[in-house]
Amino acid sequence: MTAQTQQGVRLTAWRWRSSPLRRRCDVVEAWTLALTLLTVLLAVPLAAAWYGLSVHGAAQADADRLRATSHVVRASLTRAAPGPASATGLPARAPVRWTEPDGSRRTAVVKVAADTRAGSVTDVWLDARRQVVSGPRPEENMLVAAVNQGLAALLAGWVCTVGGWFSVRRVAHRHRMAEWERDWATTGPRWTGRD
Repeated sequence: MTAQTQQGVRLTAWRWRSSPLRRRCDVVEAWTLALTLLTVLLAVPLAAAWYGLSVHGAAQADADRLRATSHVVRASLTRAAPGPASATGLPARAPVRWTEPDGSRRTAVVKVAADTRAGSVTDVWLDARRQVVSGPRPEENMLVAAVNQGLAALLAGWVCTVGGWFSVRRVAHRHRMAEWERDWATTGPRWTGRD
């Protein structure tokens, strides 16, 4: 360790040792720092990982439920899908047509990739009532959403934990200064000779 690091460790560690200069607020601040470090390094990442995994599990369960209660038919586009309205790559809506098992023809407007040509084949998901429903989300979309929500939970946990630590530190500092003022009010007159 460098000399500066050792000095920083000594300054932090003095709050743990018995000393006439150590006050109750110093002990509270030291324990709060220890709990904050434990929370930031262990508890918050574990909770965020658990949350991300549960979000992914819920999305996977929804997709499995949708696959169990719906089925897919192959449909062809009757008109070309419009080009991308922006550079976001959002899907476009286009009319499609498919043939039912009884031979009847059905049409609907569904989301397809932008710039898809007329006559192209796409999958259309139907529920038990033969109504068009959104298909299950792709696995990579579910994974990205779970990771993003896990990272958001991690960041929120860190912000709340460190914010709590700063609040405790600020209150401890106020108490420390008030105790110093009280002690100086009794000791100062003896040293300075003033009342």
